[in-house]
Amino acid sequence: MLLMSRKRKLFSQSRSDLKCPRMAQGCLKCLKYTMCFANFLIFMSGVAVLGFGVYMTVNFKMTALTPTLASFNLANMLLVSGIIVTCVSFLGFLGALKENRCILLTFFLLLFILMLVELTAACLLLMYEGEIGAMVKEDLTKGLEKAKGSNSTSDWDMVQKTLDCCGVNNVTDWGSVVPATCCLDCDATPPTYRTKGCLVKLKNWFEENFLTIGISVIVLCIIEVLGMCFAMTLFCHISRSGLGYKL
Repeated sequence: MLLMSRKRKLFSQSRSDLKCPRMAQGCLKCLKYTMCFANFLIFMSGVAVLGFGVYMTVNFKMTALTPTLASFNLANMLLVSGIIVTCVSFLGFLGALKENRCILLTFFLLLFILMLVELTAACLLLMYEGEIGAMVKEDLTKGLEKAKGSNSTSDWDMVQKTLDCCGVNNVTDWGSVVPATCCLDCDATPPTYRTKGCLVKLKNWFEENFLTIGISVIVLCIIEVLGMCFAMTLFCHISRSGLGYKL
């Protein structure tokens, strides 16, 4: 009887030992494919942002608005963001699919650096809000003077139509030659113009969407933290299985 009970105990232990690796392998596969799917979605989002940046670069040459800050215009920022997102997400997708520890660790470090850069940029924007506003105002004024000198106001026309504004501060910024996009009724005598400047409209837009932008940054940081957790968990599982660098 004692021998039979020992055999039963050993048999039950062997069955539980077999179940544990199977459960661990199942969790590893679930984590792997979840990470692959999430990074594929992020990759497609990055491609969309990159495509939109290329479209804006070709169709909307915004350098006339801010000549000094030309490298920081929206189109260039979209291009850089799209390239970074696609590269990082592709690394995460490849590392999870191939179960490569080196790629997963690189993905983790890049996400960590990106999150630090985003948080640093957000803090700097809050700390130097006044200085940044003054710099943007000065650059918009230079861009408007340059547009008046070249008689090409297409970029300003687009902004004034979109934001329902005129000039940097008001219509007097244009002097004697006022673009048609500043007019509310050009046929009236005297013509009626848009009263608010584009700088005020931009400030109002950022203030109105400040909460949305803040929530978006927080959500992005949460996604990045989850991505780092997934990458490190998968890294640890692969390290235990001993398949670290298999391609």
